[in-house]
Amino acid sequence: MTDSRPIGLFDSGVGGLSVWREVAQRMPYEATLYFADSAHCPYGPRPAAEIQALSAAITRFLLAHQAKLIVVACNTASAAALETLRAEFDVPIVGMEPAVKPAAEATRTGHVGVLATEGTLNGYLFKNTSQRHARDIEVHVQVGEGLVELVEKGQLDAPETESLLRHYLEPMLAANADQLALGCTHYPLLLPLIERVVAGRATVIDPAQAVARQVQRVLMQRGLEAETGCVTQHCFFTTGQPEPLQTLTAIFSQQQAKISQVSLNW
Repeated sequence: MTDSRPIGLFDSGVGGLSVWREVAQRMPYEATLYFADSAHCPYGPRPAAEIQALSAAITRFLLAHQAKLIVVACNTASAAALETLRAEFDVPIVGMEPAVKPAAEATRTGHVGVLATEGTLNGYLFKNTSQRHARDIEVHVQVGEGLVELVEKGQLDAPETESLLRHYLEPMLAANADQLALGCTHYPLLLPLIERVVAGRATVIDPAQAVARQVQRVLMQRGLEAETGCVTQHCFFTTGQPEPLQTLTAIFSQQQAKISQVSLNW
């Protein structure tokens, strides 16, 4: 039994494309829908109730477009809305959480760094994961204020972006953190710049691959996989200006993608 309906993914903006890329590469036979809520980006400073309302509205949109599984490709939305979405919608939902567990398991110095949004660091998922898996580890946290906005503007290799990253990362590296977990899906889009700043002093952990593996597991368990070898279609939606999404999808998919600008009723 196969299911040709698409996988739906959403983020506060273009950051979730770091997850979409892994999903598309791991499951090239699966169609996808990607929703960037750039009009309301960033989610980090927004109240949890507002993020829940936005996430529910986007989920309804994706389900109306026949999504068979929802990926909350946003750490802040996962922290605020994952449980409420699972309670409201009868569809498999996969979320994000900061990679504290693999960082804690891999550290040799006993120090790990987490670069994330305010909403993620204040959320239950991060606190619960840290308590369960990093009790004997020193976790150094840093809110990456301003980074999401720079990514949304396409400033992936700008001097301003590098300066801000150095300001955030150097104290964690100076504290002997040898593992650096990226707790926002926008941040892996800065990975070449992050690696330049880190300069081999720590291992940078992007959770996107783990999320893609989980998506594949859930599809297999639920009998929702598409037929191998079928022709796929990828559709992209944004509540903001289409240019940032257009630029990044062209880089990731090596082809021009159709971007639909939509409004969100929430």
